[in-house]
Amino acid sequence: MLIGVPKEIKVHEYRIGMTPSAVRELIVHGHKVMVQKGGGAAIGLTDEMYRGVGAEIVDGPAEIFARADMIVKVKEPQPSETAMLREGQVLFTYLHLAPDEEQTEALLKSGCIAIAYETVTDIRGGLPLLAPMSEVAGRMSIQAGAHCLEVTQGGRGMLLGGVPGVPAAKVVIIGGGVVGANAARMAMGLEAHVTVIDKSLPRLAELDQQFGAKLNTIYSTYDAIEEHVLAADLVVGAVLVPGAEAPKLITRDMVRQMKPGSVIVDVAIDQGGCAETAHATTHAEPTYVVDGVVHYCVANMPGGVARTSTFALNNATLPFTVQLADKGYARAMKENAHLKAGLNVHRGKLTYAAVGEAQNLPTITADQALAG
Repeated sequence: MLIGVPKEIKVHEYRIGMTPSAVRELIVHGHKVMVQKGGGAAIGLTDEMYRGVGAEIVDGPAEIFARADMIVKVKEPQPSETAMLREGQVLFTYLHLAPDEEQTEALLKSGCIAIAYETVTDIRGGLPLLAPMSEVAGRMSIQAGAHCLEVTQGGRGMLLGGVPGVPAAKVVIIGGGVVGANAARMAMGLEAHVTVIDKSLPRLAELDQQFGAKLNTIYSTYDAIEEHVLAADLVVGAVLVPGAEAPKLITRDMVRQMKPGSVIVDVAIDQGGCAETAHATTHAEPTYVVDGVVHYCVANMPGGVARTSTFALNNATLPFTVQLADKGYARAMKENAHLKAGLNVHRGKLTYAAVGEAQNLPTITADQALAG
């Protein structure tokens, strides 16, 4: 199989779909890999490194999209990229389709086979290709939130951990999954007062056992969210419904009543955000203010630490990339139900129910698509 790795073009996105080590692995398996010139340069992965493991370096994305059997990326394809996708071409990347009708329409029109990292599952019911970036985003959310609390960024002028004689900031994390747990770890490390809100009692029990008395765990109700959000200095939105649009748990009315200069970091923004006042921002312009509350809603947070993120992501994606290349997408999915869960679009048909529900579009099952 000929695999293409284009340079990412989203604003301030410096990750790359495959590291030289991953490329070498595919070549050892008998495949060919094209990498766009300069694709990994920003994080120290030079063209010479890719050539050294046997990759072909090409000047631009047009040749990659024209020739490759499978495209391996990091972020969802931008409009100029979806326009180059071919019928029957496999696209393996993050998609986050539920809140993105334009991308969904373009992928359906292209006739490609689009497999989303974020909906591939594992034997434990987890999301193994989303988890590494969720770990990064969870940890970054506290760094970003702490920075936004500075007066020069529009914040309240608070140090997360306070100092002797001065109270620490109150950090409220909505969602106790991978993002929430990593955010809690970082916030507690900085000696903030941390509360995690989640609707799963078993998950709250796990977090309580893991972190002990330092962490306050609260069962999620509208009342609980409102009470703790209004008292918070920093709120981290860490809600995830796999493949679906995030529920709006922080209402506009709550934001209106929050402390002036408090901060919301909405990590759920890739799936539409869990705050009604949230809209996607970029690393170039990461924040905006609504009713005196600073909103940080960067849709590709891990791109800010692109080297760490690229290697972490490749560790998780490589086994699936190898399966797709070795067996072809249809056989690979028939033999691996967890990979099959990643199928979102197949030759003009939508194959992920949660996306269809979010956009009121008809869907077929992955099994139906693969049997066709």
